[in-house]
Amino acid sequence: MALPKIDQPLFEIVIPSTDKKAHFRPFTVKEEKILLIAQESKDVDQIILSIKQVLNNCLVGAEVDDLSVFDLEYIILNIRGKSVNNEILFGFQDEETEERVDVMLNVNDVNVQFDPNHSKEIVINDQYYIMMRYPSLDEVKGMQLLGEGDTEQMFSTMLSCIDILVDRTTDEIYKLSDFTDKEVSDFVDGFTGTVVESIKNFYQTMPKLRHTIEYKDKNGKDKTFVVEGMESFFT
Repeated sequence: MALPKIDQPLFEIVIPSTDKKAHFRPFTVKEEKILLIAQESKDVDQIILSIKQVLNNCLVGAEVDDLSVFDLEYIILNIRGKSVNNEILFGFQDEETEERVDVMLNVNDVNVQFDPNHSKEIVINDQYYIMMRYPSLDEVKGMQLLGEGDTEQMFSTMLSCIDILVDRTTDEIYKLSDFTDKEVSDFVDGFTGTVVESIKNFYQTMPKLRHTIEYKDKNGKDKTFVVEGMESFFT
């Protein structure tokens, strides 16, 4: 007689970048091992691969490769909350007193923060505007690995997230992925400095998984510590 297969409950979640609903199940012992091994390795590539593997296993109704980094961070944190518990023991060092501070972080209190000055729409002129897409986890990792001398590659990666061009006068939409690299390169070469700055602002103000922790140091002084990004929550 075979052992029974344990059914897992499904939980609803709203994808922050799209406001669309999806579902997830808690991760199992097998998936918890995947995350623990990756965490212990301290290898960024291994951690990213493991998170994508777990999400592919647990997420229903959304494609992992289509999600932004902050979507992935938010979803994996919520899966962790339903799989283990809602509380995470979080430690950090006070910069002033150099003391170790340990606090209990409630997953339900952590949300994606949206900058009011953020916009995916970049105006080129009175006739045209472009719409940006959020970079994938692999694209963000690639940007972080670029050095100071890789300006051209950084610029190329940034521009790769231009999704569509819209003509206001005709409502015609051009999807840039339908054009060759040369055609796209020639197109963006015509951007003014103002347009480039707007694209940079898109990246600088992108939504983030962010939480502010309030605490008292050993001298009784009220302080705050900001936690943001996957590395802060999962390493």
